[in-house]
Amino acid sequence: MSKLYFRYSTMGAGKSLDLLKTAYNYEERDKLVVLLTSSIDNRYGVSKITSRVGISSDAHLFDESTNIFNFINQNCFGCECVLIDESQFLTKEQVWQLTDVVDELECDVIAYGLRSDFKGEPFEGSTYLMTLADEIEELRSVCKYGEKASMNMRLSEGKPIFDGSKVMIGGNDSYVPVCRTYYKKMKRKYE
Repeated sequence: MSKLYFRYSTMGAGKSLDLLKTAYNYEERDKLVVLLTSSIDNRYGVSKITSRVGISSDAHLFDESTNIFNFINQNCFGCECVLIDESQFLTKEQVWQLTDVVDELECDVIAYGLRSDFKGEPFEGSTYLMTLADEIEELRSVCKYGEKASMNMRLSEGKPIFDGSKVMIGGNDSYVPVCRTYYKKMKRKYE
């Protein structure tokens, strides 16, 4: 029986690396996998999933208008696993489409993404993945200040900021994973 999996974490926890490792494991066993990533994130090139350690793979792009079920159904016959990077950018409708990929096409779907933004607000895609996934797994990251990281703190010129657009693509120079206690401490200090 196929399943929808949601693997979430903060920034810097190795989501893309885990996705690429999972793709390799499937491919090593001669299983067909399809990789999808958001068109929003082009830090390392268009149509690429790239980990911070430098490993990458080509991927198909999705945006808010993509019908993921139709794409998989029409282009990926015999696919055994769909791997999605940046799944927080999925829409509610697209998450429901993923359930159709699992239930109707009998294909596993493993979605990797952030649970919340730098303001502690949930992303639409993550909210519905948390609701509809058959299995949910947290990929843990450590707060450089001591505890398990559960928040994404945005930085500007090395200082925390708590206002701005929900989406700003960036890496270690723009975000740091922190525990909730430290996040709240910095928010009080800088607001």
